[in-house]
Amino acid sequence: MSELISSIRTFGSLIKFSHTVFALPFAMISLVLASYDVPFALIFGEKLLWIVLAMVGARSAAMGFNRVVDADYDKNNPRTSMREIPAGKISVQTAWIFISIASVLFVFSAWKLNELCFYLSPVALAVIFFYSLTKRFTWAAHLFLGLGIGLAPVGAWLAITGEFDWVPVLLGFAVTVWIAGFDIIYACQDVNFDREVSLKSIPVRFGIEHSLLFARMLHGIMVLIMISVGLLVPSGWIYFAGMITLVILLTIEHRIVNPKDLSKINIAFFHLNSAISVVLFFFILADRLIS
Repeated sequence: MSELISSIRTFGSLIKFSHTVFALPFAMISLVLASYDVPFALIFGEKLLWIVLAMVGARSAAMGFNRVVDADYDKNNPRTSMREIPAGKISVQTAWIFISIASVLFVFSAWKLNELCFYLSPVALAVIFFYSLTKRFTWAAHLFLGLGIGLAPVGAWLAITGEFDWVPVLLGFAVTVWIAGFDIIYACQDVNFDREVSLKSIPVRFGIEHSLLFARMLHGIMVLIMISVGLLVPSGWIYFAGMITLVILLTIEHRIVNPKDLSKINIAFFHLNSAISVVLFFFILADRLIS
């Protein structure tokens, strides 16, 4: 039993399972907003299980793929040299098996949701896999990461309604610029290594100071998009109280990271961004139930 638990923890660490909190709450936000058009019972029924499994499968496959294709870079980067593959805790072959299983879980879950989700599932996999290659040829790799995760609220909406709408598309854009913004901040700590090995990023291309300004701009765009979403649906004052809270959390995030002190990047990346997604979900859910 102890070996099983240890293996689960190792694979969970490989894919950073805890980071699912970045995307899952936005998928749930999409479901809450979809409930203005479909019955609440439909949203929180069997489909919810398959939506969660689809997200877990997609993200696990994407992270596993990222760890495999970046294994050589991770091995030579002091910050990442102890990740599971370069440290020898998981072999590349085992990682590929894991990626395959996760991909099958995603496609199967999409099939259980509806035909549209099933037909689009290979496209979604292609997008989230492609991100891991972009840092080799474009400094805009952060936006591709955001796009991959931004598919979550769109997919959740399609799973429930079976059709596209501006609300999930805007939510997807909000997630895209939010993720890209804090990934730029996170990439600042690897700027010297990335330059040495010719990996591309916004910090490598424009420098840390300008990159942090760019991240602020993207997060400002996120706030504007989320306000637009609130204007498109019959939201109430609780929704917009959530937007004020969003601005406060983003301001704190950008105050604790500056070009001369990157020591608190992990606090900004892990703690504050996790709080942003979860807090927004509860504000929007409360608005739907109370307003």
